[in-house]
Amino acid sequence: MTVTKPNQLESRSLHRVDALGKVTGTAHYPGDLTPENLLHGKVLFSGQPHARLLSIDLNAALAVPGVVAIFTTQDVPVNEYGLIFPDQPVLVGPGSDKLNGDVSLWEGDHVAVIVAETETAASLARDAIKVEWEPLPIITDMAEAMKDEIVLHPWHGSNILKKYQIRKGDMAAGWAQADVVIEGDYTLPYQEHAYLQPEAGLSYIDDEGRITIEIGGQWTHEDREQVAHALGLPDEQIRIIYPAIGGAFGGREDMSLQIVLGLAAMRLKEMGIERPVRIIWSREESIIGHHKRHQAKVRTKWGATNDGMITAVSAEVHMDSGAYAYTSTKVLGNFHLMVTGPYEIPNAHIDSYAITTNNVPGGAFRGFGGPQGAFAAENQMNKLAKALGMDPVEIRLKNALTEDKLLTVQTPMPPGVSLSAVI
Repeated sequence: MTVTKPNQLESRSLHRVDALGKVTGTAHYPGDLTPENLLHGKVLFSGQPHARLLSIDLNAALAVPGVVAIFTTQDVPVNEYGLIFPDQPVLVGPGSDKLNGDVSLWEGDHVAVIVAETETAASLARDAIKVEWEPLPIITDMAEAMKDEIVLHPWHGSNILKKYQIRKGDMAAGWAQADVVIEGDYTLPYQEHAYLQPEAGLSYIDDEGRITIEIGGQWTHEDREQVAHALGLPDEQIRIIYPAIGGAFGGREDMSLQIVLGLAAMRLKEMGIERPVRIIWSREESIIGHHKRHQAKVRTKWGATNDGMITAVSAEVHMDSGAYAYTSTKVLGNFHLMVTGPYEIPNAHIDSYAITTNNVPGGAFRGFGGPQGAFAAENQMNKLAKALGMDPVEIRLKNALTEDKLLTVQTPMPPGVSLSAVI
């Protein structure tokens, strides 16, 4: 749209700048990048949901023909990263400068990066690495994790990563006014992003001496800051380039290969080797190595009068943040707000928890917590409608938020709320 006169808009169709390349097949996705003199990389996953790495033997792996280098935790200048908290080691292993940096908290933690002349050689070397582990107690159940008998992140002091509360109105009065009360328990499973292009990327030293990483992602500047922090370099020494992405849906907000690719380029340069390094994950590696939509449990109770007006809502949300924070605190915030739906709730008592476990980390996915909360809320509305013998649309219209209503957090709705019209 182009503004031609004050308060007047002119609309016209705009061409997507990347459309032609995508429909003709000439767009370059991260896995398509194949420069000359290319080296190939592989990542060794821990395969351990909770264990301490006691020792790592690289001798057999280094003897594999074609292997150029193998990097471990002692090669990482600042062995930590994370979008919300720097709670995850880049590489798990002994000698790390990070508290508990020798402990794997989920099976997708990285242990080593192998660089070789061919992908086959890198894979053979990865399989030849010998790692000795000390198994530690595994916590996969959220209720058990909340007891804090074993705290997975000692720096945090609790497995409850985040808690939000809403207290609005008079709950006793709200329940007393209700002619019908509906309780519900909801279990929400993990969800895999399954984007078409699995994680893939390329790293090299550019003409200005910068570590350059071409990879699919969603936050270029956040990626750059995290890579620079882990490598102990100023931001301006890192360049992040996003080719055609290949799908994301929130699944590329957190780190995958960015830091290990940058580490490989930096350390190879120190060895006198300035060749590009490419890593492409298989679908299996992608599923192991990146976050999912959070699994969660919701226990909730809704009350309403015979004419369909909601009088009170209580809810308790347990959201599994997995081994590391990723964006869980922010996702929980949306979940927390949406567990009452887009409806006016005069009396509310909501407790929501993000809980650390040894499960796969949860992170961003389409809707960013909103769909999980809405799932519980809309099911409750349908149950109320059935119990009251009302049309499900009618009960929603009766309770829909409008401009003159307050959210459960007491924030007034802004002008232009169109929910009723949409319904």
